[in-house]
Amino acid sequence: MSAARARRPLSEPGSVAKRPDVLPPLGCGSAGCARTQAHVRPRPFWRSACSGSAGSRSARSGLAMGVGLAAGSVRVRYLVYFQYLGTDFNGVAAVRGAQHAVGVQNYLEEAAERLNSVVPVKFTISSRTDAGVHALSNAAHLDIERRSGQPPFTPEELTEALNTHLRHPAIRWWGHSWPDSHRVLQAFRVPSDFHARYAATSRTYLYRLATGCPRPDQLSVFERNRCWALQADCLDVAAMQEAAQHLLGTHDFSAFQSAGSPAASSVRTLRQASVSPDPASPFVLPQESRKLQFWSLEFESQSFLYRQVRRMTAVLVAVGLGALTPAQVKAILESRDPLGRHQTRVAPAHGLFLKSVLYPDLGSAPMQPHAPSESTAQKS
Repeated sequence: MSAARARRPLSEPGSVAKRPDVLPPLGCGSAGCARTQAHVRPRPFWRSACSGSAGSRSARSGLAMGVGLAAGSVRVRYLVYFQYLGTDFNGVAAVRGAQHAVGVQNYLEEAAERLNSVVPVKFTISSRTDAGVHALSNAAHLDIERRSGQPPFTPEELTEALNTHLRHPAIRWWGHSWPDSHRVLQAFRVPSDFHARYAATSRTYLYRLATGCPRPDQLSVFERNRCWALQADCLDVAAMQEAAQHLLGTHDFSAFQSAGSPAASSVRTLRQASVSPDPASPFVLPQESRKLQFWSLEFESQSFLYRQVRRMTAVLVAVGLGALTPAQVKAILESRDPLGRHQTRVAPAHGLFLKSVLYPDLGSAPMQPHAPSESTAQKS
């Protein structure tokens, strides 16, 4: 795409959302599942000049969504789940202006332009992640208004259409295209006042560590940029778990907040903070797996402060390496000082994954993966 193409501003936050009332079932039978592109596809139905020519299929789609063919256009709001490898992106948020950087949102909105909505389609992201951070399942809402006489997209149609356009060779930024580093998992139709950021009741982040790797070049190329490789041979996991207990509950997490956070309050409730061993990576050769050990840190809360997860991870790793004690972690938390001697450490972005974003009535995130081998209210 031309560098001169105008960038659209980020969507403004809306009102607090109500519970969704139209939710299709989850499952691998959804359009979020992988589809082969080996054959030449016919003209996609969502790009027809007039849905009336699509005949009975359009009528069935309209009836399935509970919407008939109205005389005027109908604006419909959707919630979409999507995932991405953050290595090549400048975070999830769109980058505006003539900068040699791109966010995942830039690609999503460029793909949505090809849906021929009456009004420009803007994605309101649930959880903003930094450059290099990955997402197993992030979420966003968007509004689509089709031309008069065209029924709204079904969630399955929207998922397939966005994924098809994301893979299109014309979707390029500054001469680069990463068609295999992001995809839409699933879509839901939601009420018009639903808000992907404010309606979320839970966000879970996963941080991956690797020990037994004296040099970065000793780590499998398939694991690089997917974990933080520590030079240490082992971690004091029991001490890390003890330290993590001090972080659980409702606290002022100012000590773990990086500068630049727009949050009005630094009080958060941390519901989960765990440290556990991971199974051997399938991307590590057997002769190497005897030396390497992978670990997972998981944190769950309704929302997080800017870089809170990466700063908590860095402090827990310091405990595991013997540089800090669990009691010192408690003192750091109670200090509320983000510029203290120990709490200025920040874990690298490439080991962090946004694992899930949950909403009322939706249960767990769609097609929730158990491990990040394939691949925030505020940035973490």
